Amino acid sequence: MQLSFGSYKLEWRSALLISLIPTLIFATFLWLISDIFYQGAFDINWEFLATSTQDAGRSGGIAPIIISTALIILTSLLVSLPIGIGTAIILAEFTARQSLLGKLIRRNMDILAGVPSIVFGLFGSVLFCQILGFGFSILSGGLTLACMILPIFTRTVEDAFSSVPNEHRLSAEALGFRKISTIFQILLPLAIPGIVTGLILGVGRAMAETAALIFTSGYVDRYPESLFDSGRSLSIHIYDLSMNVMGGDKNAYKSAFVLLVLVLLINQAAVAVSKCFLRRRTFTS
Repeated sequence: MQLSFGSYKLEWRSALLISLIPTLIFATFLWLISDIFYQGAFDINWEFLATSTQDAGRSGGIAPIIISTALIILTSLLVSLPIGIGTAIILAEFTARQSLLGKLIRRNMDILAGVPSIVFGLFGSVLFCQILGFGFSILSGGLTLACMILPIFTRTVEDAFSSVPNEHRLSAEALGFRKISTIFQILLPLAIPGIVTGLILGVGRAMAETAALIFTSGYVDRYPESLFDSGRSLSIHIYDLSMNVMGGDKNAYKSAFVLLVLVLLINQAAVAVSKCFLRRRTFTS
């Protein structure tokens, strides 16, 4: 009887501990969001979003910062999306799960996904800024972020293709579909939710990245004229205002709120596109 009571007491404590962990995580997240909202949301106006930075960021707006951030993210996605989807298709559809090549590629991607961002920054600084001669530029920053996004994005998309039931492949083969036609007409639409998930994870990491971009895209806060110009991302702008600029905390909070809103909008847009695509696919089928 004592053993049974002790076991029940142990299970009760374990259940309480397990329930406290997500509660603490949610409370921390809620505290961060509420602090950013309280400190930065109420002072944002159109002038802050549409004017140039002045006095090292203490005054003025963040229009060139937003443009530079958008160009960096767009560059990284234009590079990482086709390479990531293509690699995932090869791993999921053309490489045996237990093959040596497949295991080696997957293991390397898992290792790269855990590499600190500062290492990617140093790598991008050497390869893109110095060896390829792009210098501190939006292009160097975007290519470095593409290298960071690729491992997570590729593995997520591969899992999305692998999760498609094999009956679809067998049915397409029975109907005389070629392998490429099966992939692009049947498997790819069914893997859209997984691709969107990988895209959200990649964009979320890229939008919040600071260390890698300090060494590649630079600090310049003017309007970029091309991809070869230096550009300051929102994350670097927030870091610079909070750490290096006296009296910059107010605009740092406002910039952090803008960054948070942009990430949420991108995520919601990706999810909406995925749902719309799936509804259309279901209707046509």
